[in-house]
Amino acid sequence: MALQFGKRDNEQARPLGSGMASPRPTPGAYGSTATSPSSPEPQAPAASQPAASTATATPEGGSKLIVGPNIKLKGVEIQDCDTLFVEGTVEATMDSRVIQIAQQGAFKGSAEVDVAEVHGTIDGNLTVRQKLVIHATGKVTGRIRYGKVVIEEGGQLSGDVECAAAATGKATQAAGSKPSMALAA
Repeated sequence: MALQFGKRDNEQARPLGSGMASPRPTPGAYGSTATSPSSPEPQAPAASQPAASTATATPEGGSKLIVGPNIKLKGVEIQDCDTLFVEGTVEATMDSRVIQIAQQGAFKGSAEVDVAEVHGTIDGNLTVRQKLVIHATGKVTGRIRYGKVVIEEGGQLSGDVECAAAATGKATQAAGSKPSMALAA
């Protein structure tokens, strides 16, 4: 069986040892019948292991910043980050695509994101252009603007809260257009 790590889709498969590197000795080549530690069972590289299932996924090739448990990141501006995953504490200003707060994680500051998934706490100015998901252990406080919101039983949302779609609706009404009303039968 030939291992094909690092093979591109448009390349033809080549057996191990056919490249510039010298071939590894096969198990038992030196008189040993035990499996050599230099030739372990074939495994996929760690980078190709599937990540834990979440409601949002990082696009392939997207940038991801992970602030691990017991890490405190304070007084920064986060830019060009597709996904911020917080297990520790972050005090920052950011504009990103996705923010994910773990149950023990906390974010304080100002954030503008497309999607926010909260298991921990967020305190400050939060603008979620698309979808805000607050899980049962999540708590979001401050000035919150969102496109859509999902709050599990037990999740908390408090402060100056406004639906961004409602804000645009108010601007449209102020501009003189008549709102359309539909009654459910």
